[in-house]
Amino acid sequence: MSVTSTTIVRPQLISFDEPFALQNGRSLPRFDLMVETYGSLNADKSNAVLICHALSGNHHVAGRHHADDKHPGWWDNMVGAGKPIDTDRFFVVALNNLGGCDGSSGPASANPETGEAYGADFPLVTVSDWVRSQARLADYFGIGQWAAVVGGSLGGMQALQWSIEFPERLRHALVIASAPRLSTQNIAFNDVARQAIITDPDFHGGHYARHQTKPRRGLRIARMMGHITYLAEHGLGAKFGRSLHENRYRYDYGVDFEVESYLRYQGDKFSERFDADTYLLMTKALDYFDPAAAAGNDLRAALRKVQAAFFVASFSSDWRFSPERSRELVRALVAERKSVCYAEIQSTHGHDAFLMEDADYIAAVRTYMANIAV
Repeated sequence: MSVTSTTIVRPQLISFDEPFALQNGRSLPRFDLMVETYGSLNADKSNAVLICHALSGNHHVAGRHHADDKHPGWWDNMVGAGKPIDTDRFFVVALNNLGGCDGSSGPASANPETGEAYGADFPLVTVSDWVRSQARLADYFGIGQWAAVVGGSLGGMQALQWSIEFPERLRHALVIASAPRLSTQNIAFNDVARQAIITDPDFHGGHYARHQTKPRRGLRIARMMGHITYLAEHGLGAKFGRSLHENRYRYDYGVDFEVESYLRYQGDKFSERFDADTYLLMTKALDYFDPAAAAGNDLRAALRKVQAAFFVASFSSDWRFSPERSRELVRALVAERKSVCYAEIQSTHGHDAFLMEDADYIAAVRTYMANIAV
């Protein structure tokens, strides 16, 4: 099926009824993954591409869910017929990660042992856990090897982990606006966001569903702060500057500036659609990701058995996942004589640039994907 921006796509829930052991020593008795697919799998199943989402993403990557859907999938500019990840050539699989809140098993789903929502009882998961659950998904579709695994930010970490954990099961890894591990500053930002949620009176130790509440205030603050870090000063200043919301100072603690109005709107919207326990879980997975740690803190050693070719991209104004973090990965790959293509894109959009319609970025991904044999 060719996928366009107006194509109606149908999510599917795929169940895995065998126990799943987690990196932390716990296990899930079973789990579900919410998935969307685009394009058609070819006869020898060599054209499959996996899209891994970032912190607040999900399975809805391209197309629309119904005729009145106002917004296409979150990467609709990248995935579809004639687009860089061309659904006329590739069979694209996108999922909501384990622990998510858009249909996959997670804190908001029912614990089969109690019948109640897991809440805080849902175990912490890691990027390795996600990749191993995605390997089960590949097995479900009969895909022995991905043509490519693609992701931005936390999604890029998953693509990198795929290349390390299952080197024989993918041919190309596209790691965009990402890093081989979080900086100390990033870990600090994540903890402040988590504290905003955990200290919300409506959090109830993560079991807010039992109390019929939701820690909206904490989730709202976490998102507002996070959103600032995803943007660049130049882009934010160009968009809002010091523009006043009502063309005057209010002389109170309400909204004076347009940027305040924008952030509050983003926070309110996010707090209604996202689950707080999932936010905590996802940020911890980010913090824990460090494949070099298992190789004596030697990134080169961690990459030694990698077989995939790499496309790595960074953005000049991304200060949360700076270009230097991508260069660190590129240097280690080159030192291990791995195939790697690196693009450093000039952009004013900050970390969110990997979601934007930037001509140079789109062209770079298009060119790389066009040269993947299927």
